[in-house]
Amino acid sequence: MITRKRLTAGVCVLLATLAAGLGTALPAAAGEPSTDAPKVELVLDVSGSMRTRDIDGESRISAAKQAFNDVLDAVPEEVQLGIRTLGADYPGDDRKVGCKDTAQLYPVGPLDRTEAKTAVATLAPTGWTPIGPALLGAADDLEGGDATRRIVLITDGEDTCGPLDPCEVARDIAARGIHLVIDTLGLVPNAKIRQQLTCIAEATGGTYTAVQHTEELSGRVKQLVDRAAEPVVTPVATEGAGSCSAAPELKAGLYTDRQETGKHRWYRVDVLPGQELRASVSVSADRAVNNDYGVLLRALTTHGREIVRGDESGTGRTDAVSTGLRYPKPDEEAADDTDVKPAPETVCLQLGNSFSAPTSVKTTPGMPVELTIDLVAAPDEAADAAAFGLGRGWWLLGVMVLTGLVAGLLSGWISRWRVAVWRTN
Repeated sequence: MITRKRLTAGVCVLLATLAAGLGTALPAAAGEPSTDAPKVELVLDVSGSMRTRDIDGESRISAAKQAFNDVLDAVPEEVQLGIRTLGADYPGDDRKVGCKDTAQLYPVGPLDRTEAKTAVATLAPTGWTPIGPALLGAADDLEGGDATRRIVLITDGEDTCGPLDPCEVARDIAARGIHLVIDTLGLVPNAKIRQQLTCIAEATGGTYTAVQHTEELSGRVKQLVDRAAEPVVTPVATEGAGSCSAAPELKAGLYTDRQETGKHRWYRVDVLPGQELRASVSVSADRAVNNDYGVLLRALTTHGREIVRGDESGTGRTDAVSTGLRYPKPDEEAADDTDVKPAPETVCLQLGNSFSAPTSVKTTPGMPVELTIDLVAAPDEAADAAAFGLGRGWWLLGVMVLTGLVAGLLSGWISRWRVAVWRTN
């Protein structure tokens, strides 16, 4: 009996080893679909206006080149990256020729960092700004496969090659159903440029960002390239209420909403004992707003007691303001009846803002809001987080009280000893 069991076990081990060897040697035989590498194409404006020296004391093209070098060093290995230019070759006045001036500088594929940097170093500001034709060319460059595809457009001006409206071009690209996202970065804080680049981005589900420093440019482009390599999460549209009692109940996930200037939005989240609520919010200023602003996210009980808050404010121009909070719900003692499920605590999330806008700016629809809700295991020890509002501040307060008490006793004892010695002598 024992011999038979050992023989059976040996045969199983042998079969498992052979299966593993065949699976390693012949991956295609398993019939598993291969995952395509994500594709990104950086589209850089090299028109004549890029000579302007207004970014950290350097020309716009110099800042772009430096940012590109930083980005190329940090591109994930799994990302296939290409570079396309617009306005880089034709310096003349012929509109028809200038509006065709777009070319692929580096093909989309596995990245040779040295070769790509060398190609970028040769660029010099030259001609027109054919954004529409460049977007069409980039969409063609990214064709093929089912991978994530993203265009990152960096420009300092509006398209100069109408009537081909780049916003309509972006809509046409989105209508192809190829899941291609266009993100835009503007180097000049101009209302018309902002409007056009925002329209291009929103048509494909992308983002617009205004950047005025080299570090901001390289950081944002890195973030967008990294995002192409990550799984895409589709936000769920929701509508916050004017009070907690009427607020929608949110689960863990990503949500979008709209919020008017100076008004509050309410949401509800159920937190079980032993869970930690992590919430973050970004409000995008998609219109002209005044310089002073602030965003507040508060977690409250259903009775209105504040649990924890997060806020962010500023006094300069901005495109998005983000803040967040964490609330751990301590685990309760296990009940004798194991069939009784622990009751969740309803946490009310209040989102407020102090944005204001000139009277000529429309307040409806409200500004875009992106809200992230996450529920994770709470820390083992409540003292490691802000479980009581002050968090570790309670320990600090206790240490200060104890130190003051000990210092007072020692000071009094020393004073009495000195007086006793003085009287004795």
